[in-house]
Amino acid sequence: MKLFWKTGEPYVLATGAALAIILVMSLTLVGTVMTNGLGYFWPRALVKFELKDGSAVLGQITQEEKNPISGERRLQLKVGNRDVFGQDFRWIDEKGIAARTTPADAVLLERREHGNYFGMLKDVTAEGMALTAATPYEKLIQARTLVAGKMADTGKIKKQMSDLNHTAESLRLKIQKLDYSGKEKNAASISELSAVREKKMAEFTRLNEQATATLAEIGRITVQMTDAAGGSKDISLTEIVALQKPNSMSIFAKGAAYLERVRELLLDDPRESNTEGGLFPAIFGTVMMVLLMSIFSLPFGVVAAIYLREYAKDGLMTRMVRIAVNNLAGVPSIVYGVFGLGFFVYGVGGSIDSLFFPERLPTPTFGTGGILWSSLTLALLTVPVIIVATEESLASIPKGIREGSLALGATKFQTLTKILLPMATPGIMTGLILSMARAAGEVAPLMIVGVVKLAPTLPFDTNFPFFHMDRKFMHLGFHIYDVGFQSPNVEAAKPMVFVTTMLLLAIVVVASSTAIYLRNRMRSKYTTSTF
Repeated sequence: MKLFWKTGEPYVLATGAALAIILVMSLTLVGTVMTNGLGYFWPRALVKFELKDGSAVLGQITQEEKNPISGERRLQLKVGNRDVFGQDFRWIDEKGIAARTTPADAVLLERREHGNYFGMLKDVTAEGMALTAATPYEKLIQARTLVAGKMADTGKIKKQMSDLNHTAESLRLKIQKLDYSGKEKNAASISELSAVREKKMAEFTRLNEQATATLAEIGRITVQMTDAAGGSKDISLTEIVALQKPNSMSIFAKGAAYLERVRELLLDDPRESNTEGGLFPAIFGTVMMVLLMSIFSLPFGVVAAIYLREYAKDGLMTRMVRIAVNNLAGVPSIVYGVFGLGFFVYGVGGSIDSLFFPERLPTPTFGTGGILWSSLTLALLTVPVIIVATEESLASIPKGIREGSLALGATKFQTLTKILLPMATPGIMTGLILSMARAAGEVAPLMIVGVVKLAPTLPFDTNFPFFHMDRKFMHLGFHIYDVGFQSPNVEAAKPMVFVTTMLLLAIVVVASSTAIYLRNRMRSKYTTSTF
């Protein structure tokens, strides 16, 4: 038995068991997220329940469990119609059900506000439109097609309004700057720019009136619906995002509806306090922030590691710096957020405003949270990881390779750039992978230095200078926190939490996999028999 312990086999078995447990836990986490996230978009049947008390309810079955009070089985239904019933979900005991059916004419309307509406279609009222379809549902499809065309025209008008608004705002800032530098000597320029701005604003007002009139025109096109309880409601077609008859849809139709929901998630903006709609701004903000963080942290981390390993003398100061770097890797992220707020936002950003944008004060430009300061804060948070990984990678290169290069006449700088750094690249990429994975999931510091619940504009657009580093942004991690814990209807927002988590995991996996692929290619290229 003593020989068995001395061979180290028990430790190997313990290590394998620990690895197996970690894999099971990781797969369980991913499986739970994917199970709850991927099924969110699949069209579920609308079930109508006739209750023994004489009432009726229509909804989608979301959960079944044993009632903790009575011990009987009960069903959780998503009844929708939040503006009518005041709730999205309802529990009913199975013993109270007299009959259940899945009516083929049950309609699901996905709305811009108040969640989904479940009910039966009565008729479509379209003033000024000649609807030639025979059935009410066909009339609804025809009316939606006409409304979609009008909405597309309105969207083009709003794009022109956005461009005009951007131009007018740029002119306002120029006028403000001229006024600050001397109103009397710049009077002619101010007057000229003001005249141009007034023309832009007049055009903006005209387009706004045109868009408002078009929306008012199509807003009079309504659909009459009745719910399971017998109540009726008129819903404007401008409020309807999508419609389905899930009980009569084929498997291919459900698949098409599923793909459309996925497209909406990836490419559209959020709505309903971020609990419905798409996640494109959050996806874009997360990816852009991680890329900026990598651009900032990688060069500084590699340069610091090179100096510590290749140039700094092994003395008290060097040892203290290494201890500080190792300790920084364990500092809570919220501390970095407070530092970023004080140093980057109020310090650097406030100084930039004072030097380059004094005419805009006290309204801050860079002296407030933005994606630039968020990226720099996370770069500080992750740079110790890159320093440690790079230094260890350089230290693992055999001393003979350095000496051989120097003996052949290469300078120390040439040895570093031509031999050491290429051979250390896999280790550097490992540090970058770890830093990207950590930065993508950090939320606490971002809440202080730039992330917001809803960003009206993206940090990147087609307007000069294209990259707007002073703008706030959305982040998937903060979106999870906001929807899961700050939503007024947490139960209804729960599926969106799983979907957002799945997207965040996917981004981390894709980014890490790309970096791992590059690392493996570099490792196979630069690894030698002596390394």
